[in-house]
Amino acid sequence: MRARIVLVALAVATFFYVTVETLPIGLLPQIAEGVHVPDSAVGLLVTAYGLVVVIATIPLTRLTHRWSRRRLLGALILTAAVATTISALAPAYPALLAGRVLAALSQALFWAVVTPAAAGLFPAAARGRAIAILYAGSSAGPLVGVPAGAWLGQQAGWRVPFLALAGVGVAIAAVIIMLMPHVPPGASHADRGSEPDRVRYRTLVVATAITVTGAFTAITVITPFLTGVTGVSDTSISPILLIRGLAGLAGVLAAGFVPERRTWHALTALTALEAAALAALFAFAATPPLAIAAIAAASTALSGIVTVMGTRVLQVAPGTTDMAAAGTSTAFNVGITSGALLASLMLTSALRESALLAAAFAAAGVATLLIEPRLAARNGPPTHVSAPGADPRAPYPSRQRSVEPRARGLARAGALTPRRET
Repeated sequence: MRARIVLVALAVATFFYVTVETLPIGLLPQIAEGVHVPDSAVGLLVTAYGLVVVIATIPLTRLTHRWSRRRLLGALILTAAVATTISALAPAYPALLAGRVLAALSQALFWAVVTPAAAGLFPAAARGRAIAILYAGSSAGPLVGVPAGAWLGQQAGWRVPFLALAGVGVAIAAVIIMLMPHVPPGASHADRGSEPDRVRYRTLVVATAITVTGAFTAITVITPFLTGVTGVSDTSISPILLIRGLAGLAGVLAAGFVPERRTWHALTALTALEAAALAALFAFAATPPLAIAAIAAASTALSGIVTVMGTRVLQVAPGTTDMAAAGTSTAFNVGITSGALLASLMLTSALRESALLAAAFAAAGVATLLIEPRLAARNGPPTHVSAPGADPRAPYPSRQRSVEPRARGLARAGALTPRRET
């Protein structure tokens, strides 16, 4: 029960961070008026946030790799709560931007450690379902957190949702500090890849960056696409986005039942579904029911990809899983930033074609995943670490040779005699 409560708290933490990151989008006019800046400056609050996450994730993960996860996660969420309070009370734009940068630094490290931390709460066989519950919180952020925050900001002023989020952050940190078990770094089964393979991990990072670039090329312009190309009314946007959010949540929950031995197959299939859905969005852009169905399918696929990717990292991580998760998190944010940039360039001149470009990127992600087995085969079979002889402090388990085969050979030769206990 204690582990389940902590898992729910971590899932709420993912909801908290996603909402903190994207809330300014829903309150853009109110924030701009409140701190006396143009709308574009408020948009920079989200762009700068993402860039900080991209730059800071790996260095911060290296600096804190010896911290216990309970201590680290508690400190990170409290830092984000303080940063959100600074944003809420900011008298002018510079203080608001400083609060956002501090929150982004906290988030950069959070996404690197939260997946191994959640997986380590439960036996290895159950970690796929644990990760699905964890990422259900992040899927609920755009579905519930941002709309609720926008509504509250419109009713009570834009500072109130930020203060409410800060309160949520303090409550989450309290639960984690009080209930999360203390596990020394390197002691959990989730701290090392179960099947470490440097080539498979690098392929995963590249496929993630490519696929997410395609997904966010489409997501960034989804509202003008629906109104300008599909021809739906402004009043229909909110229900369509709700459908998209529910489809994404379903993708997360379904991905939790993928067994570990099938993670590569599931990633490849889900990325192929993403490519097909985005191609269908381009082909049927002018037919509202089919375009909406394509958007929902793409959302299901992307959410499933994120969840299965979390489990896949715990398998193929060539070193510590937090550093491996830092790499995939950076790749994900690179994809978000690149996709948003491409979408902005196509917004005025090639809006419909943005869906086709997005599909091409997703197809390239499929191709990257399909060549992974061949690349891994050329590199030779991965060298696994023997649990009794492994040094948990070694930076890369794949460099260590198992002591078991040699021990068995010596035993057969009579060099080792079993000790008789009396």
